[in-house]
Amino acid sequence: MKILITGGAGYIGSHVVKALGMLGHDLVVYDNLSMGRAWSVPYGRLVVADLADKSLLDLVVGEFSPDAVIHFNSTIQVEEPLWEHPAHYWHNVGNTMNLLQSMVKHRVRSLIYSSSAAVYGIPETMPVAETAPLAPVNSYGTLKVMLENILRGLAEAEAFHFVSLRYSNVAGADPGGELGRNHGDAPHLIGRALKTAHGESAKLSIYGADYPTPDGTCIRDYIHVTDLAQAHVCALERLLESGMSEVFNCGYGHGYSCREVADTARRVTGIDFSVMESDRRPGDPAALFVDPSRLKRLTGWAPEHDDLDFIIRSAWDWEKRLKRKRPQNHSTPDYRQHSDRKPFQAAL
Repeated sequence: MKILITGGAGYIGSHVVKALGMLGHDLVVYDNLSMGRAWSVPYGRLVVADLADKSLLDLVVGEFSPDAVIHFNSTIQVEEPLWEHPAHYWHNVGNTMNLLQSMVKHRVRSLIYSSSAAVYGIPETMPVAETAPLAPVNSYGTLKVMLENILRGLAEAEAFHFVSLRYSNVAGADPGGELGRNHGDAPHLIGRALKTAHGESAKLSIYGADYPTPDGTCIRDYIHVTDLAQAHVCALERLLESGMSEVFNCGYGHGYSCREVADTARRVTGIDFSVMESDRRPGDPAALFVDPSRLKRLTGWAPEHDDLDFIIRSAWDWEKRLKRKRPQNHSTPDYRQHSDRKPFQAAL
């Protein structure tokens, strides 16, 4: 099967590339490397370019003619307000529209979209089902709802179908030691805890200790990146078999409190780093974790790493490996430099 993966050189995308590559699929990764690394693409061919380059994108989709596309393109942090960097948001929307227009033009009908549980905002019941109201409380969730609506509208107007996967905090690293988080940012608690253990931060901040939870801190779900990669593989197989547009939650169906994560990180790393309780962040729900039962039932997804110790240990092992010797970028041509676009055509 031929699969185009946008953002496939990033943290999650690279693990999906490995999962699909090990199954023998023909892959093309399309990534501008702003958040990814060339060395993290273990299978397929890498096109270094931005989705804003409509002519090159159109060439790649037309020449490769994929059976499906997996779309990871997004560079926005959950806490980042829309009004601070509005251009980032419209850039993501515009890039997705470029991709969809090219897919429609070349009759590529199947898309896996990487969405977020942030679309649910502050849910009333836990775990959250796909039928829960969409009421995002941050710009990131608002963007994801907008793009899901665009996909839904396209599916109604065209012979087009998609699966949207909604998940939250992705952590851990490839158990084989080949891949892990490949960018300096650590957006969620586990990443920040490990950076604190490394001494890159003086203390770990926990935002809010007076929530209506057992220990007063927020509860979130954390999913191991290889389990999430397998969820993408299962969703793709389901999409191509059924031809139905669907939305699936992806998680373990339970969560951990911020204090549990901090304590586990200190135990796993063996480093008793400082933890500081700070004020709540606006819009943070007391608890947010999704119900994955529908994904399991309809796709056969069977996660293997539902264990906080394992998640943190695999991430810690990867971080230590990076500290010892950071991988070097492979020599990767930048196809934007070629006006005639022949290098990609020759590669096909």
